[in-house]
Amino acid sequence: MNMPPVAIVAGGLATRLHPTTLKIPKSMIEVAGKPFIYHQLSLLKRRGASDVLLCIGNLGSEIQDYVGDGKAWGLRVRYSYDGEKLLGTGGAIKKALDKLPDAFFVLYGDSYLDVDMEPILERFIGSGKQAIMTIYHNRNKLDKSNVVFKDGKILRYGKVQIPEMEYIDYGLSILSKRVFDAWPADTAFDLADVYGRLVNTGEMAAFEVSRRFYEIGSKSGINELERHMASVGMEC
Repeated sequence: MNMPPVAIVAGGLATRLHPTTLKIPKSMIEVAGKPFIYHQLSLLKRRGASDVLLCIGNLGSEIQDYVGDGKAWGLRVRYSYDGEKLLGTGGAIKKALDKLPDAFFVLYGDSYLDVDMEPILERFIGSGKQAIMTIYHNRNKLDKSNVVFKDGKILRYGKVQIPEMEYIDYGLSILSKRVFDAWPADTAFDLADVYGRLVNTGEMAAFEVSRRFYEIGSKSGINELERHMASVGMEC
């Protein structure tokens, strides 16, 4: 099975990590002795990815200077720049669509997700839907839960919490190009807007994962990931 490319959204301002991210992008923050993007690309390679598109904006040239064409990871890495204004997670993907096939993975630039990608792809193809979201039974432990999941279906998704929200968007999805048709080009919007629309129209399939996620959006998240890497004997 051919693995679709992975679009990594890595163009934000990372304000929670100021002042560090005033000088370097979040993807270049050191984690366990190396820039985070090193670990993220290494993990994607181990999990079967071969083609990566980095959607970058703020200080993005530093990421491109470090990663280059991706050969150091055994990957093909390409780039899409937001341009003069930041486009948000959804707008960045919209701008990159001409570099992507009809369906592709989407990953946030601050997420470390050690999960097999092929079963997610198989579920997506079998679902016949326009998109699939990975979800984790979070119960508000790692972050605020934002998904109602029951009988194999996502019934509700969003920032407004209700007690039934025990699951959380894990951070890895597959999207079809056509899900972006409703938004004009060069407009800033969030992927959350796209996901909400897909859930409301019944076009979002679900894949539950059991292994927790890690993220570097905060100092505590960085510390947790470093502890995890140390516990499994990774580069430190």
